[in-house]
Amino acid sequence: MENNTKFSDLGISKEILQAVEEMGYTQPSPIQEQAIPYILEGHDVIGQAQTGTGKTAAFAIPIIDLVDPDFHKPQAIILCPTRELAVQVEGEFQKLAKYHRKISSVAIYGGESIDKQIRILKKGVQIVVGTPGRVQDHIDRGTLKLDDAGIIVLDEADEMLDMGFRDDIEAILQEMPEERQTVFFSATMAKPIMDLTRKYQNEPHIIKIAKKELTVDRIEQIYYEVKPTLKMELMVRLMTVNNYNLSVVFCNTKRMTDEVTESLGSRGILAEALHGDLSQAQRDKVMGKFRKGLCNVLVATDVAARGIDVDNVEAVFNFDLPLDEEYYVHRIGRTGRAGKSGVAINFVTGRRDMHKINDLERFTKASISRMDPPSVSELIEMKKRQLVKDVHRTLAKEEDNQIFEETLGQLLTEGLTPEQVALGLIKMTMGEAVQELRDQDFSLPSYQDRRRERGERSERGGRFERGGRDGGRERRGDRREGGRERRGGGRATEANMTRLFLNLGKKDRIRPNDIVGAIAGEAGIPGKSIGGIDIYENFSFVDVPKKDADHVIRTMKQNTIKGKSVNMEISKG
Repeated sequence: MENNTKFSDLGISKEILQAVEEMGYTQPSPIQEQAIPYILEGHDVIGQAQTGTGKTAAFAIPIIDLVDPDFHKPQAIILCPTRELAVQVEGEFQKLAKYHRKISSVAIYGGESIDKQIRILKKGVQIVVGTPGRVQDHIDRGTLKLDDAGIIVLDEADEMLDMGFRDDIEAILQEMPEERQTVFFSATMAKPIMDLTRKYQNEPHIIKIAKKELTVDRIEQIYYEVKPTLKMELMVRLMTVNNYNLSVVFCNTKRMTDEVTESLGSRGILAEALHGDLSQAQRDKVMGKFRKGLCNVLVATDVAARGIDVDNVEAVFNFDLPLDEEYYVHRIGRTGRAGKSGVAINFVTGRRDMHKINDLERFTKASISRMDPPSVSELIEMKKRQLVKDVHRTLAKEEDNQIFEETLGQLLTEGLTPEQVALGLIKMTMGEAVQELRDQDFSLPSYQDRRRERGERSERGGRFERGGRDGGRERRGDRREGGRERRGGGRATEANMTRLFLNLGKKDRIRPNDIVGAIAGEAGIPGKSIGGIDIYENFSFVDVPKKDADHVIRTMKQNTIKGKSVNMEISKG
């Protein structure tokens, strides 16, 4: 089929066309274009397509047109691997069936009252969307009968098999009439999928959407190299500068989602966490607030990603890079939906993350561009503009200004001019924030810069060589002198540096590399800013920037070097 195919060319009803137009869809996606006609004709279908390709509408549109609106028994069953996806799919059915007023659907899944689901099923619905376990539960109770169900869809079939639902799926299929239409949608065509299709499908039409068609053209993908301890500050900075209305932040653990949500809240950003520990009622409440704009940021784990079906998400932040490339596609697919553009922002905190970015570029066949954090001058300019708005808004409020006018009069009688008063108040309002911005150095040196820097140091015979070999042994700029191991040639501590004492030495088999790596990795300061290191038998000294000394001491108290607890304090010597 040609690319100029319209929905009206696919043989669907005028009611569906009206709903599709209202939802803002202009042209069918490749999977919709190919699958809808086959399903409408009653064929079995295998659709190989990933998330974000429009596959839900590819089976929902024809199913709505195939069911009998005057017969109030389950005629179509859609199985989904998770309750989030089941809710999302059933929501799509509701939107598409808006003008088929006699057609109703229900989502049935664990974590919600089964009594409520039983009541809806008793009223009579044509379309049932559910997770395999809960569907089988209703079948066992006799509250769901599939005698009249002429079509079944397995959505994300590979995921359901991976989750161990094969027995439930086969039991459900055997409850259905032998003369039925069976449709599988799966991201892969692995052997377990093919085994099922051979057993339960009849000459299925196979539709493959090649990966090159799974484009992310509408999603700008970028990354920032940032110190681990400053990811939160950078994210807030980006949210503030770009003024995103809705954004999603992904973390790899439930604990991190809670920590990020709390940190955003403390900075005045309305955020809600979404993860597997929440009950279904809690998840629904969180998603409801997000859809209504009652919170601006959703902080989620990968488990919850598929339930995030909101068209106006402007940005996705990968606070932690995902553990799997497939997760990355699911994550960034939360933005750039319904024909809109979006941005996926990734935080890179070391060499391992940089390798992962390269892997993601190969997987998505798209470039992920390196960006520099917004500059201090940009942030200060933004704060100035915000202050002007706040002053206008405050002056516009109708309230008793007498006490404030008296205070102003008192300041003026002290000999201050109005300009001096205003300047002092602006300094009080912005001064601390501006100083914090000036003190923060968000970015790590780029991976390429670090490689170049290491090479330059090696050529100079610098203090931390990693390159050359001498007598078959790799040199790391370490020298032994008077029974101690030194880094930095024993130079005196510079004026802007502070010497720290730590309770580990040669007996603990630590090297300068270990100390630099621990401080840079845990305290988030660049390794190149760490000065001389002297390692003795039972203790060591390290020079760190004076402004970072207290932070390093606090941070390292909670960490280890080579598995040994660290005690650091400012050297008294």
